[in-house]
Amino acid sequence: MNKNLTLSVIVVIVLSVVTKTMMVVTSSYATDGILKKKPTKIAEHLDAPIATSGDNTYIAWWANETGNDEVMLRSSHDGGSTFSDKINLSNTTDINSQDVEIAAEGDNIVVTWWERNATSNEPVIRISTDNGQTFGPLLKLAANGTISSGEQTQ
Repeated sequence: MNKNLTLSVIVVIVLSVVTKTMMVVTSSYATDGILKKKPTKIAEHLDAPIATSGDNTYIAWWANETGNDEVMLRSSHDGGSTFSDKINLSNTTDINSQDVEIAAEGDNIVVTWWERNATSNEPVIRISTDNGQTFGPLLKLAANGTISSGEQTQ
């Protein structure tokens, strides 16, 4: 992984954590010293982060079309005039994939999100080095030890 891609990955992860922390802070309020939760806004689920590199535009979002949240991606390689079919990057049936973030530089795309269920809340990442034609496997960022992207998959 080159130095710029590594820096992009770090920036995306930090922004994702900061954004999630800000959402927690802004979704709570205190009354008489007791912390209470505000109702979740539907608008929080309407974010569709965008990344660009040259004439390439990438849009990611999470949607609940299968009974659980999945991370989707669409790509344009002509400045946004046309977009490819959507790709399901998470493909999970027993866990919700949420809070997607995306970064792009050159031919590289980095997409990160959180995998959540009743017992787990884990940051994950998928990387493409060919303008989104293929993506490496899902990498679990909270795991100890070296993480390797290995073979490319769709």
